[in-house]
Amino acid sequence: MGQVASISVYPVKSLAGRTVPAAEVDTAGLRGDRAWSVVDAGTGERVTVKTTPQLAQVVATGDDEADTLTLTEVLGRPVRLVRSADGPQTGAAAVHLVSRGAVDRAAAGEVPEGCSADDPRANLLLQLTPGQDERAWVGRRLKVGEAVLDVVRTPKHCLGVYAEVRTPGRVADGDAVALLD
Repeated sequence: MGQVASISVYPVKSLAGRTVPAAEVDTAGLRGDRAWSVVDAGTGERVTVKTTPQLAQVVATGDDEADTLTLTEVLGRPVRLVRSADGPQTGAAAVHLVSRGAVDRAAAGEVPEGCSADDPRANLLLQLTPGQDERAWVGRRLKVGEAVLDVVRTPKHCLGVYAEVRTPGRVADGDAVALLD
């Protein structure tokens, strides 16, 4: 049906992602994905890209001190990074998949309100064979690399599909994507 074109991990929720050549997919999602959040140092309230769009321009380096200093400078107010005790802070599903076809449709104007064709913030960008549309996978099981995913729904305000992890495993650039049922 296709293959993995690229893999993105977002270590800090609401910040820009990093492209990686491979990732371990655990039951909670891609290892290291959305493991931290930005919190206002004064109020303790979480700072998100919805209320503070400039977060999406910052790429986490993995150095907590450096990232905190950069964010404080970019936002013009003191913030801190807080590690999630409950695993990835996905808010919707463990894995977000989007095809290049969906990105192309969005660039042509077929995009849900509030979503960007430039950065749908997906974990897995897929190159599908012609005629394939990931939106038809809802309710089906998918194998991507070593991982088996249950596609659960389309995002309300974004491209692609959301999936839960049925069988953990490694996913790498170029890995095959196949429906299992």
